[in-house]
Amino acid sequence: MSVEALNKAFAIADVLTFVEAAAGVPVIEINTAIASARIALVGAQVLEWQPADAEPVLWISRAAIYQVGKGVRGGVPICWPWFGAGETGKPAHGFVRTRMWAVRSTTQTADGVVVKLGITDDAETRAIWDYAFDLELAVTVGATLTMALVTKNTGDTPFTITDALHTYFRVGDIDATIVQGLDGVRYLDKVLDFTEHTQQGDVLFSGETDRVYVNTQSTCVINDTANARNIHVAKSGSDTTVVWNPWSEKEKGFADMAAGEYQQMLCVETCNAADDKITIAPQQTHSLVAVVSL
Repeated sequence: MSVEALNKAFAIADVLTFVEAAAGVPVIEINTAIASARIALVGAQVLEWQPADAEPVLWISRAAIYQVGKGVRGGVPICWPWFGAGETGKPAHGFVRTRMWAVRSTTQTADGVVVKLGITDDAETRAIWDYAFDLELAVTVGATLTMALVTKNTGDTPFTITDALHTYFRVGDIDATIVQGLDGVRYLDKVLDFTEHTQQGDVLFSGETDRVYVNTQSTCVINDTANARNIHVAKSGSDTTVVWNPWSEKEKGFADMAAGEYQQMLCVETCNAADDKITIAPQQTHSLVAVVSL
């Protein structure tokens, strides 16, 4: 649908409108007395969320690229139906993060604005992953940001997925940032060849960090010391939390990341990954939910 058609069907006067971030890349812009947000239809990617009287909570690269068929560096990319590297010839983090999603509904409530976006299987997706599915993201933009990713198996055979809400958070200084809530949790350290470790105390940052924390349903708290705030990341339907910062050397390999930006970003990802796989029977669903608050 064109931006004009989307506005005619789904805009909410003085609250929600559709604009083009670039040619063929529609973005939802939401502005209320409670909070503001931007959501791209490519990938159903939440790009920004900012509660009233607060600094932006999500991070977007200054060098982000907006184009059809490409995810944006920052915000909340959706990884589905696999997290991480795909099989040979298949895209990393699945295929829905670069595809156009359909708007299903936009509504305003006392708590904010709810946007529902969806995508279903077609010939192109079945050529990559041969299953029938319906995938819906419900985003509630208010004093908190709630993202609920619901997978439905619409076929007649079970399938198994891993998935993630790969959230990039904005922090004032990664060197002064702490993540609480993972003390005692076992993790796989990708930087150290996926060796297994147990977290001792809070997570601190002094170099490249890429850790898969397993068997954890805990809420994480990002202590953003430089901005004098705590960011809470609660979740459900997830047994894995990934903590990632590329640091200075790996950052250089990303064309859509400006020099030094690693210092102002941190990913705390709500996932099902590694051995945490979700098998969904025919006509059944699974919900992956992240709730972000200050």
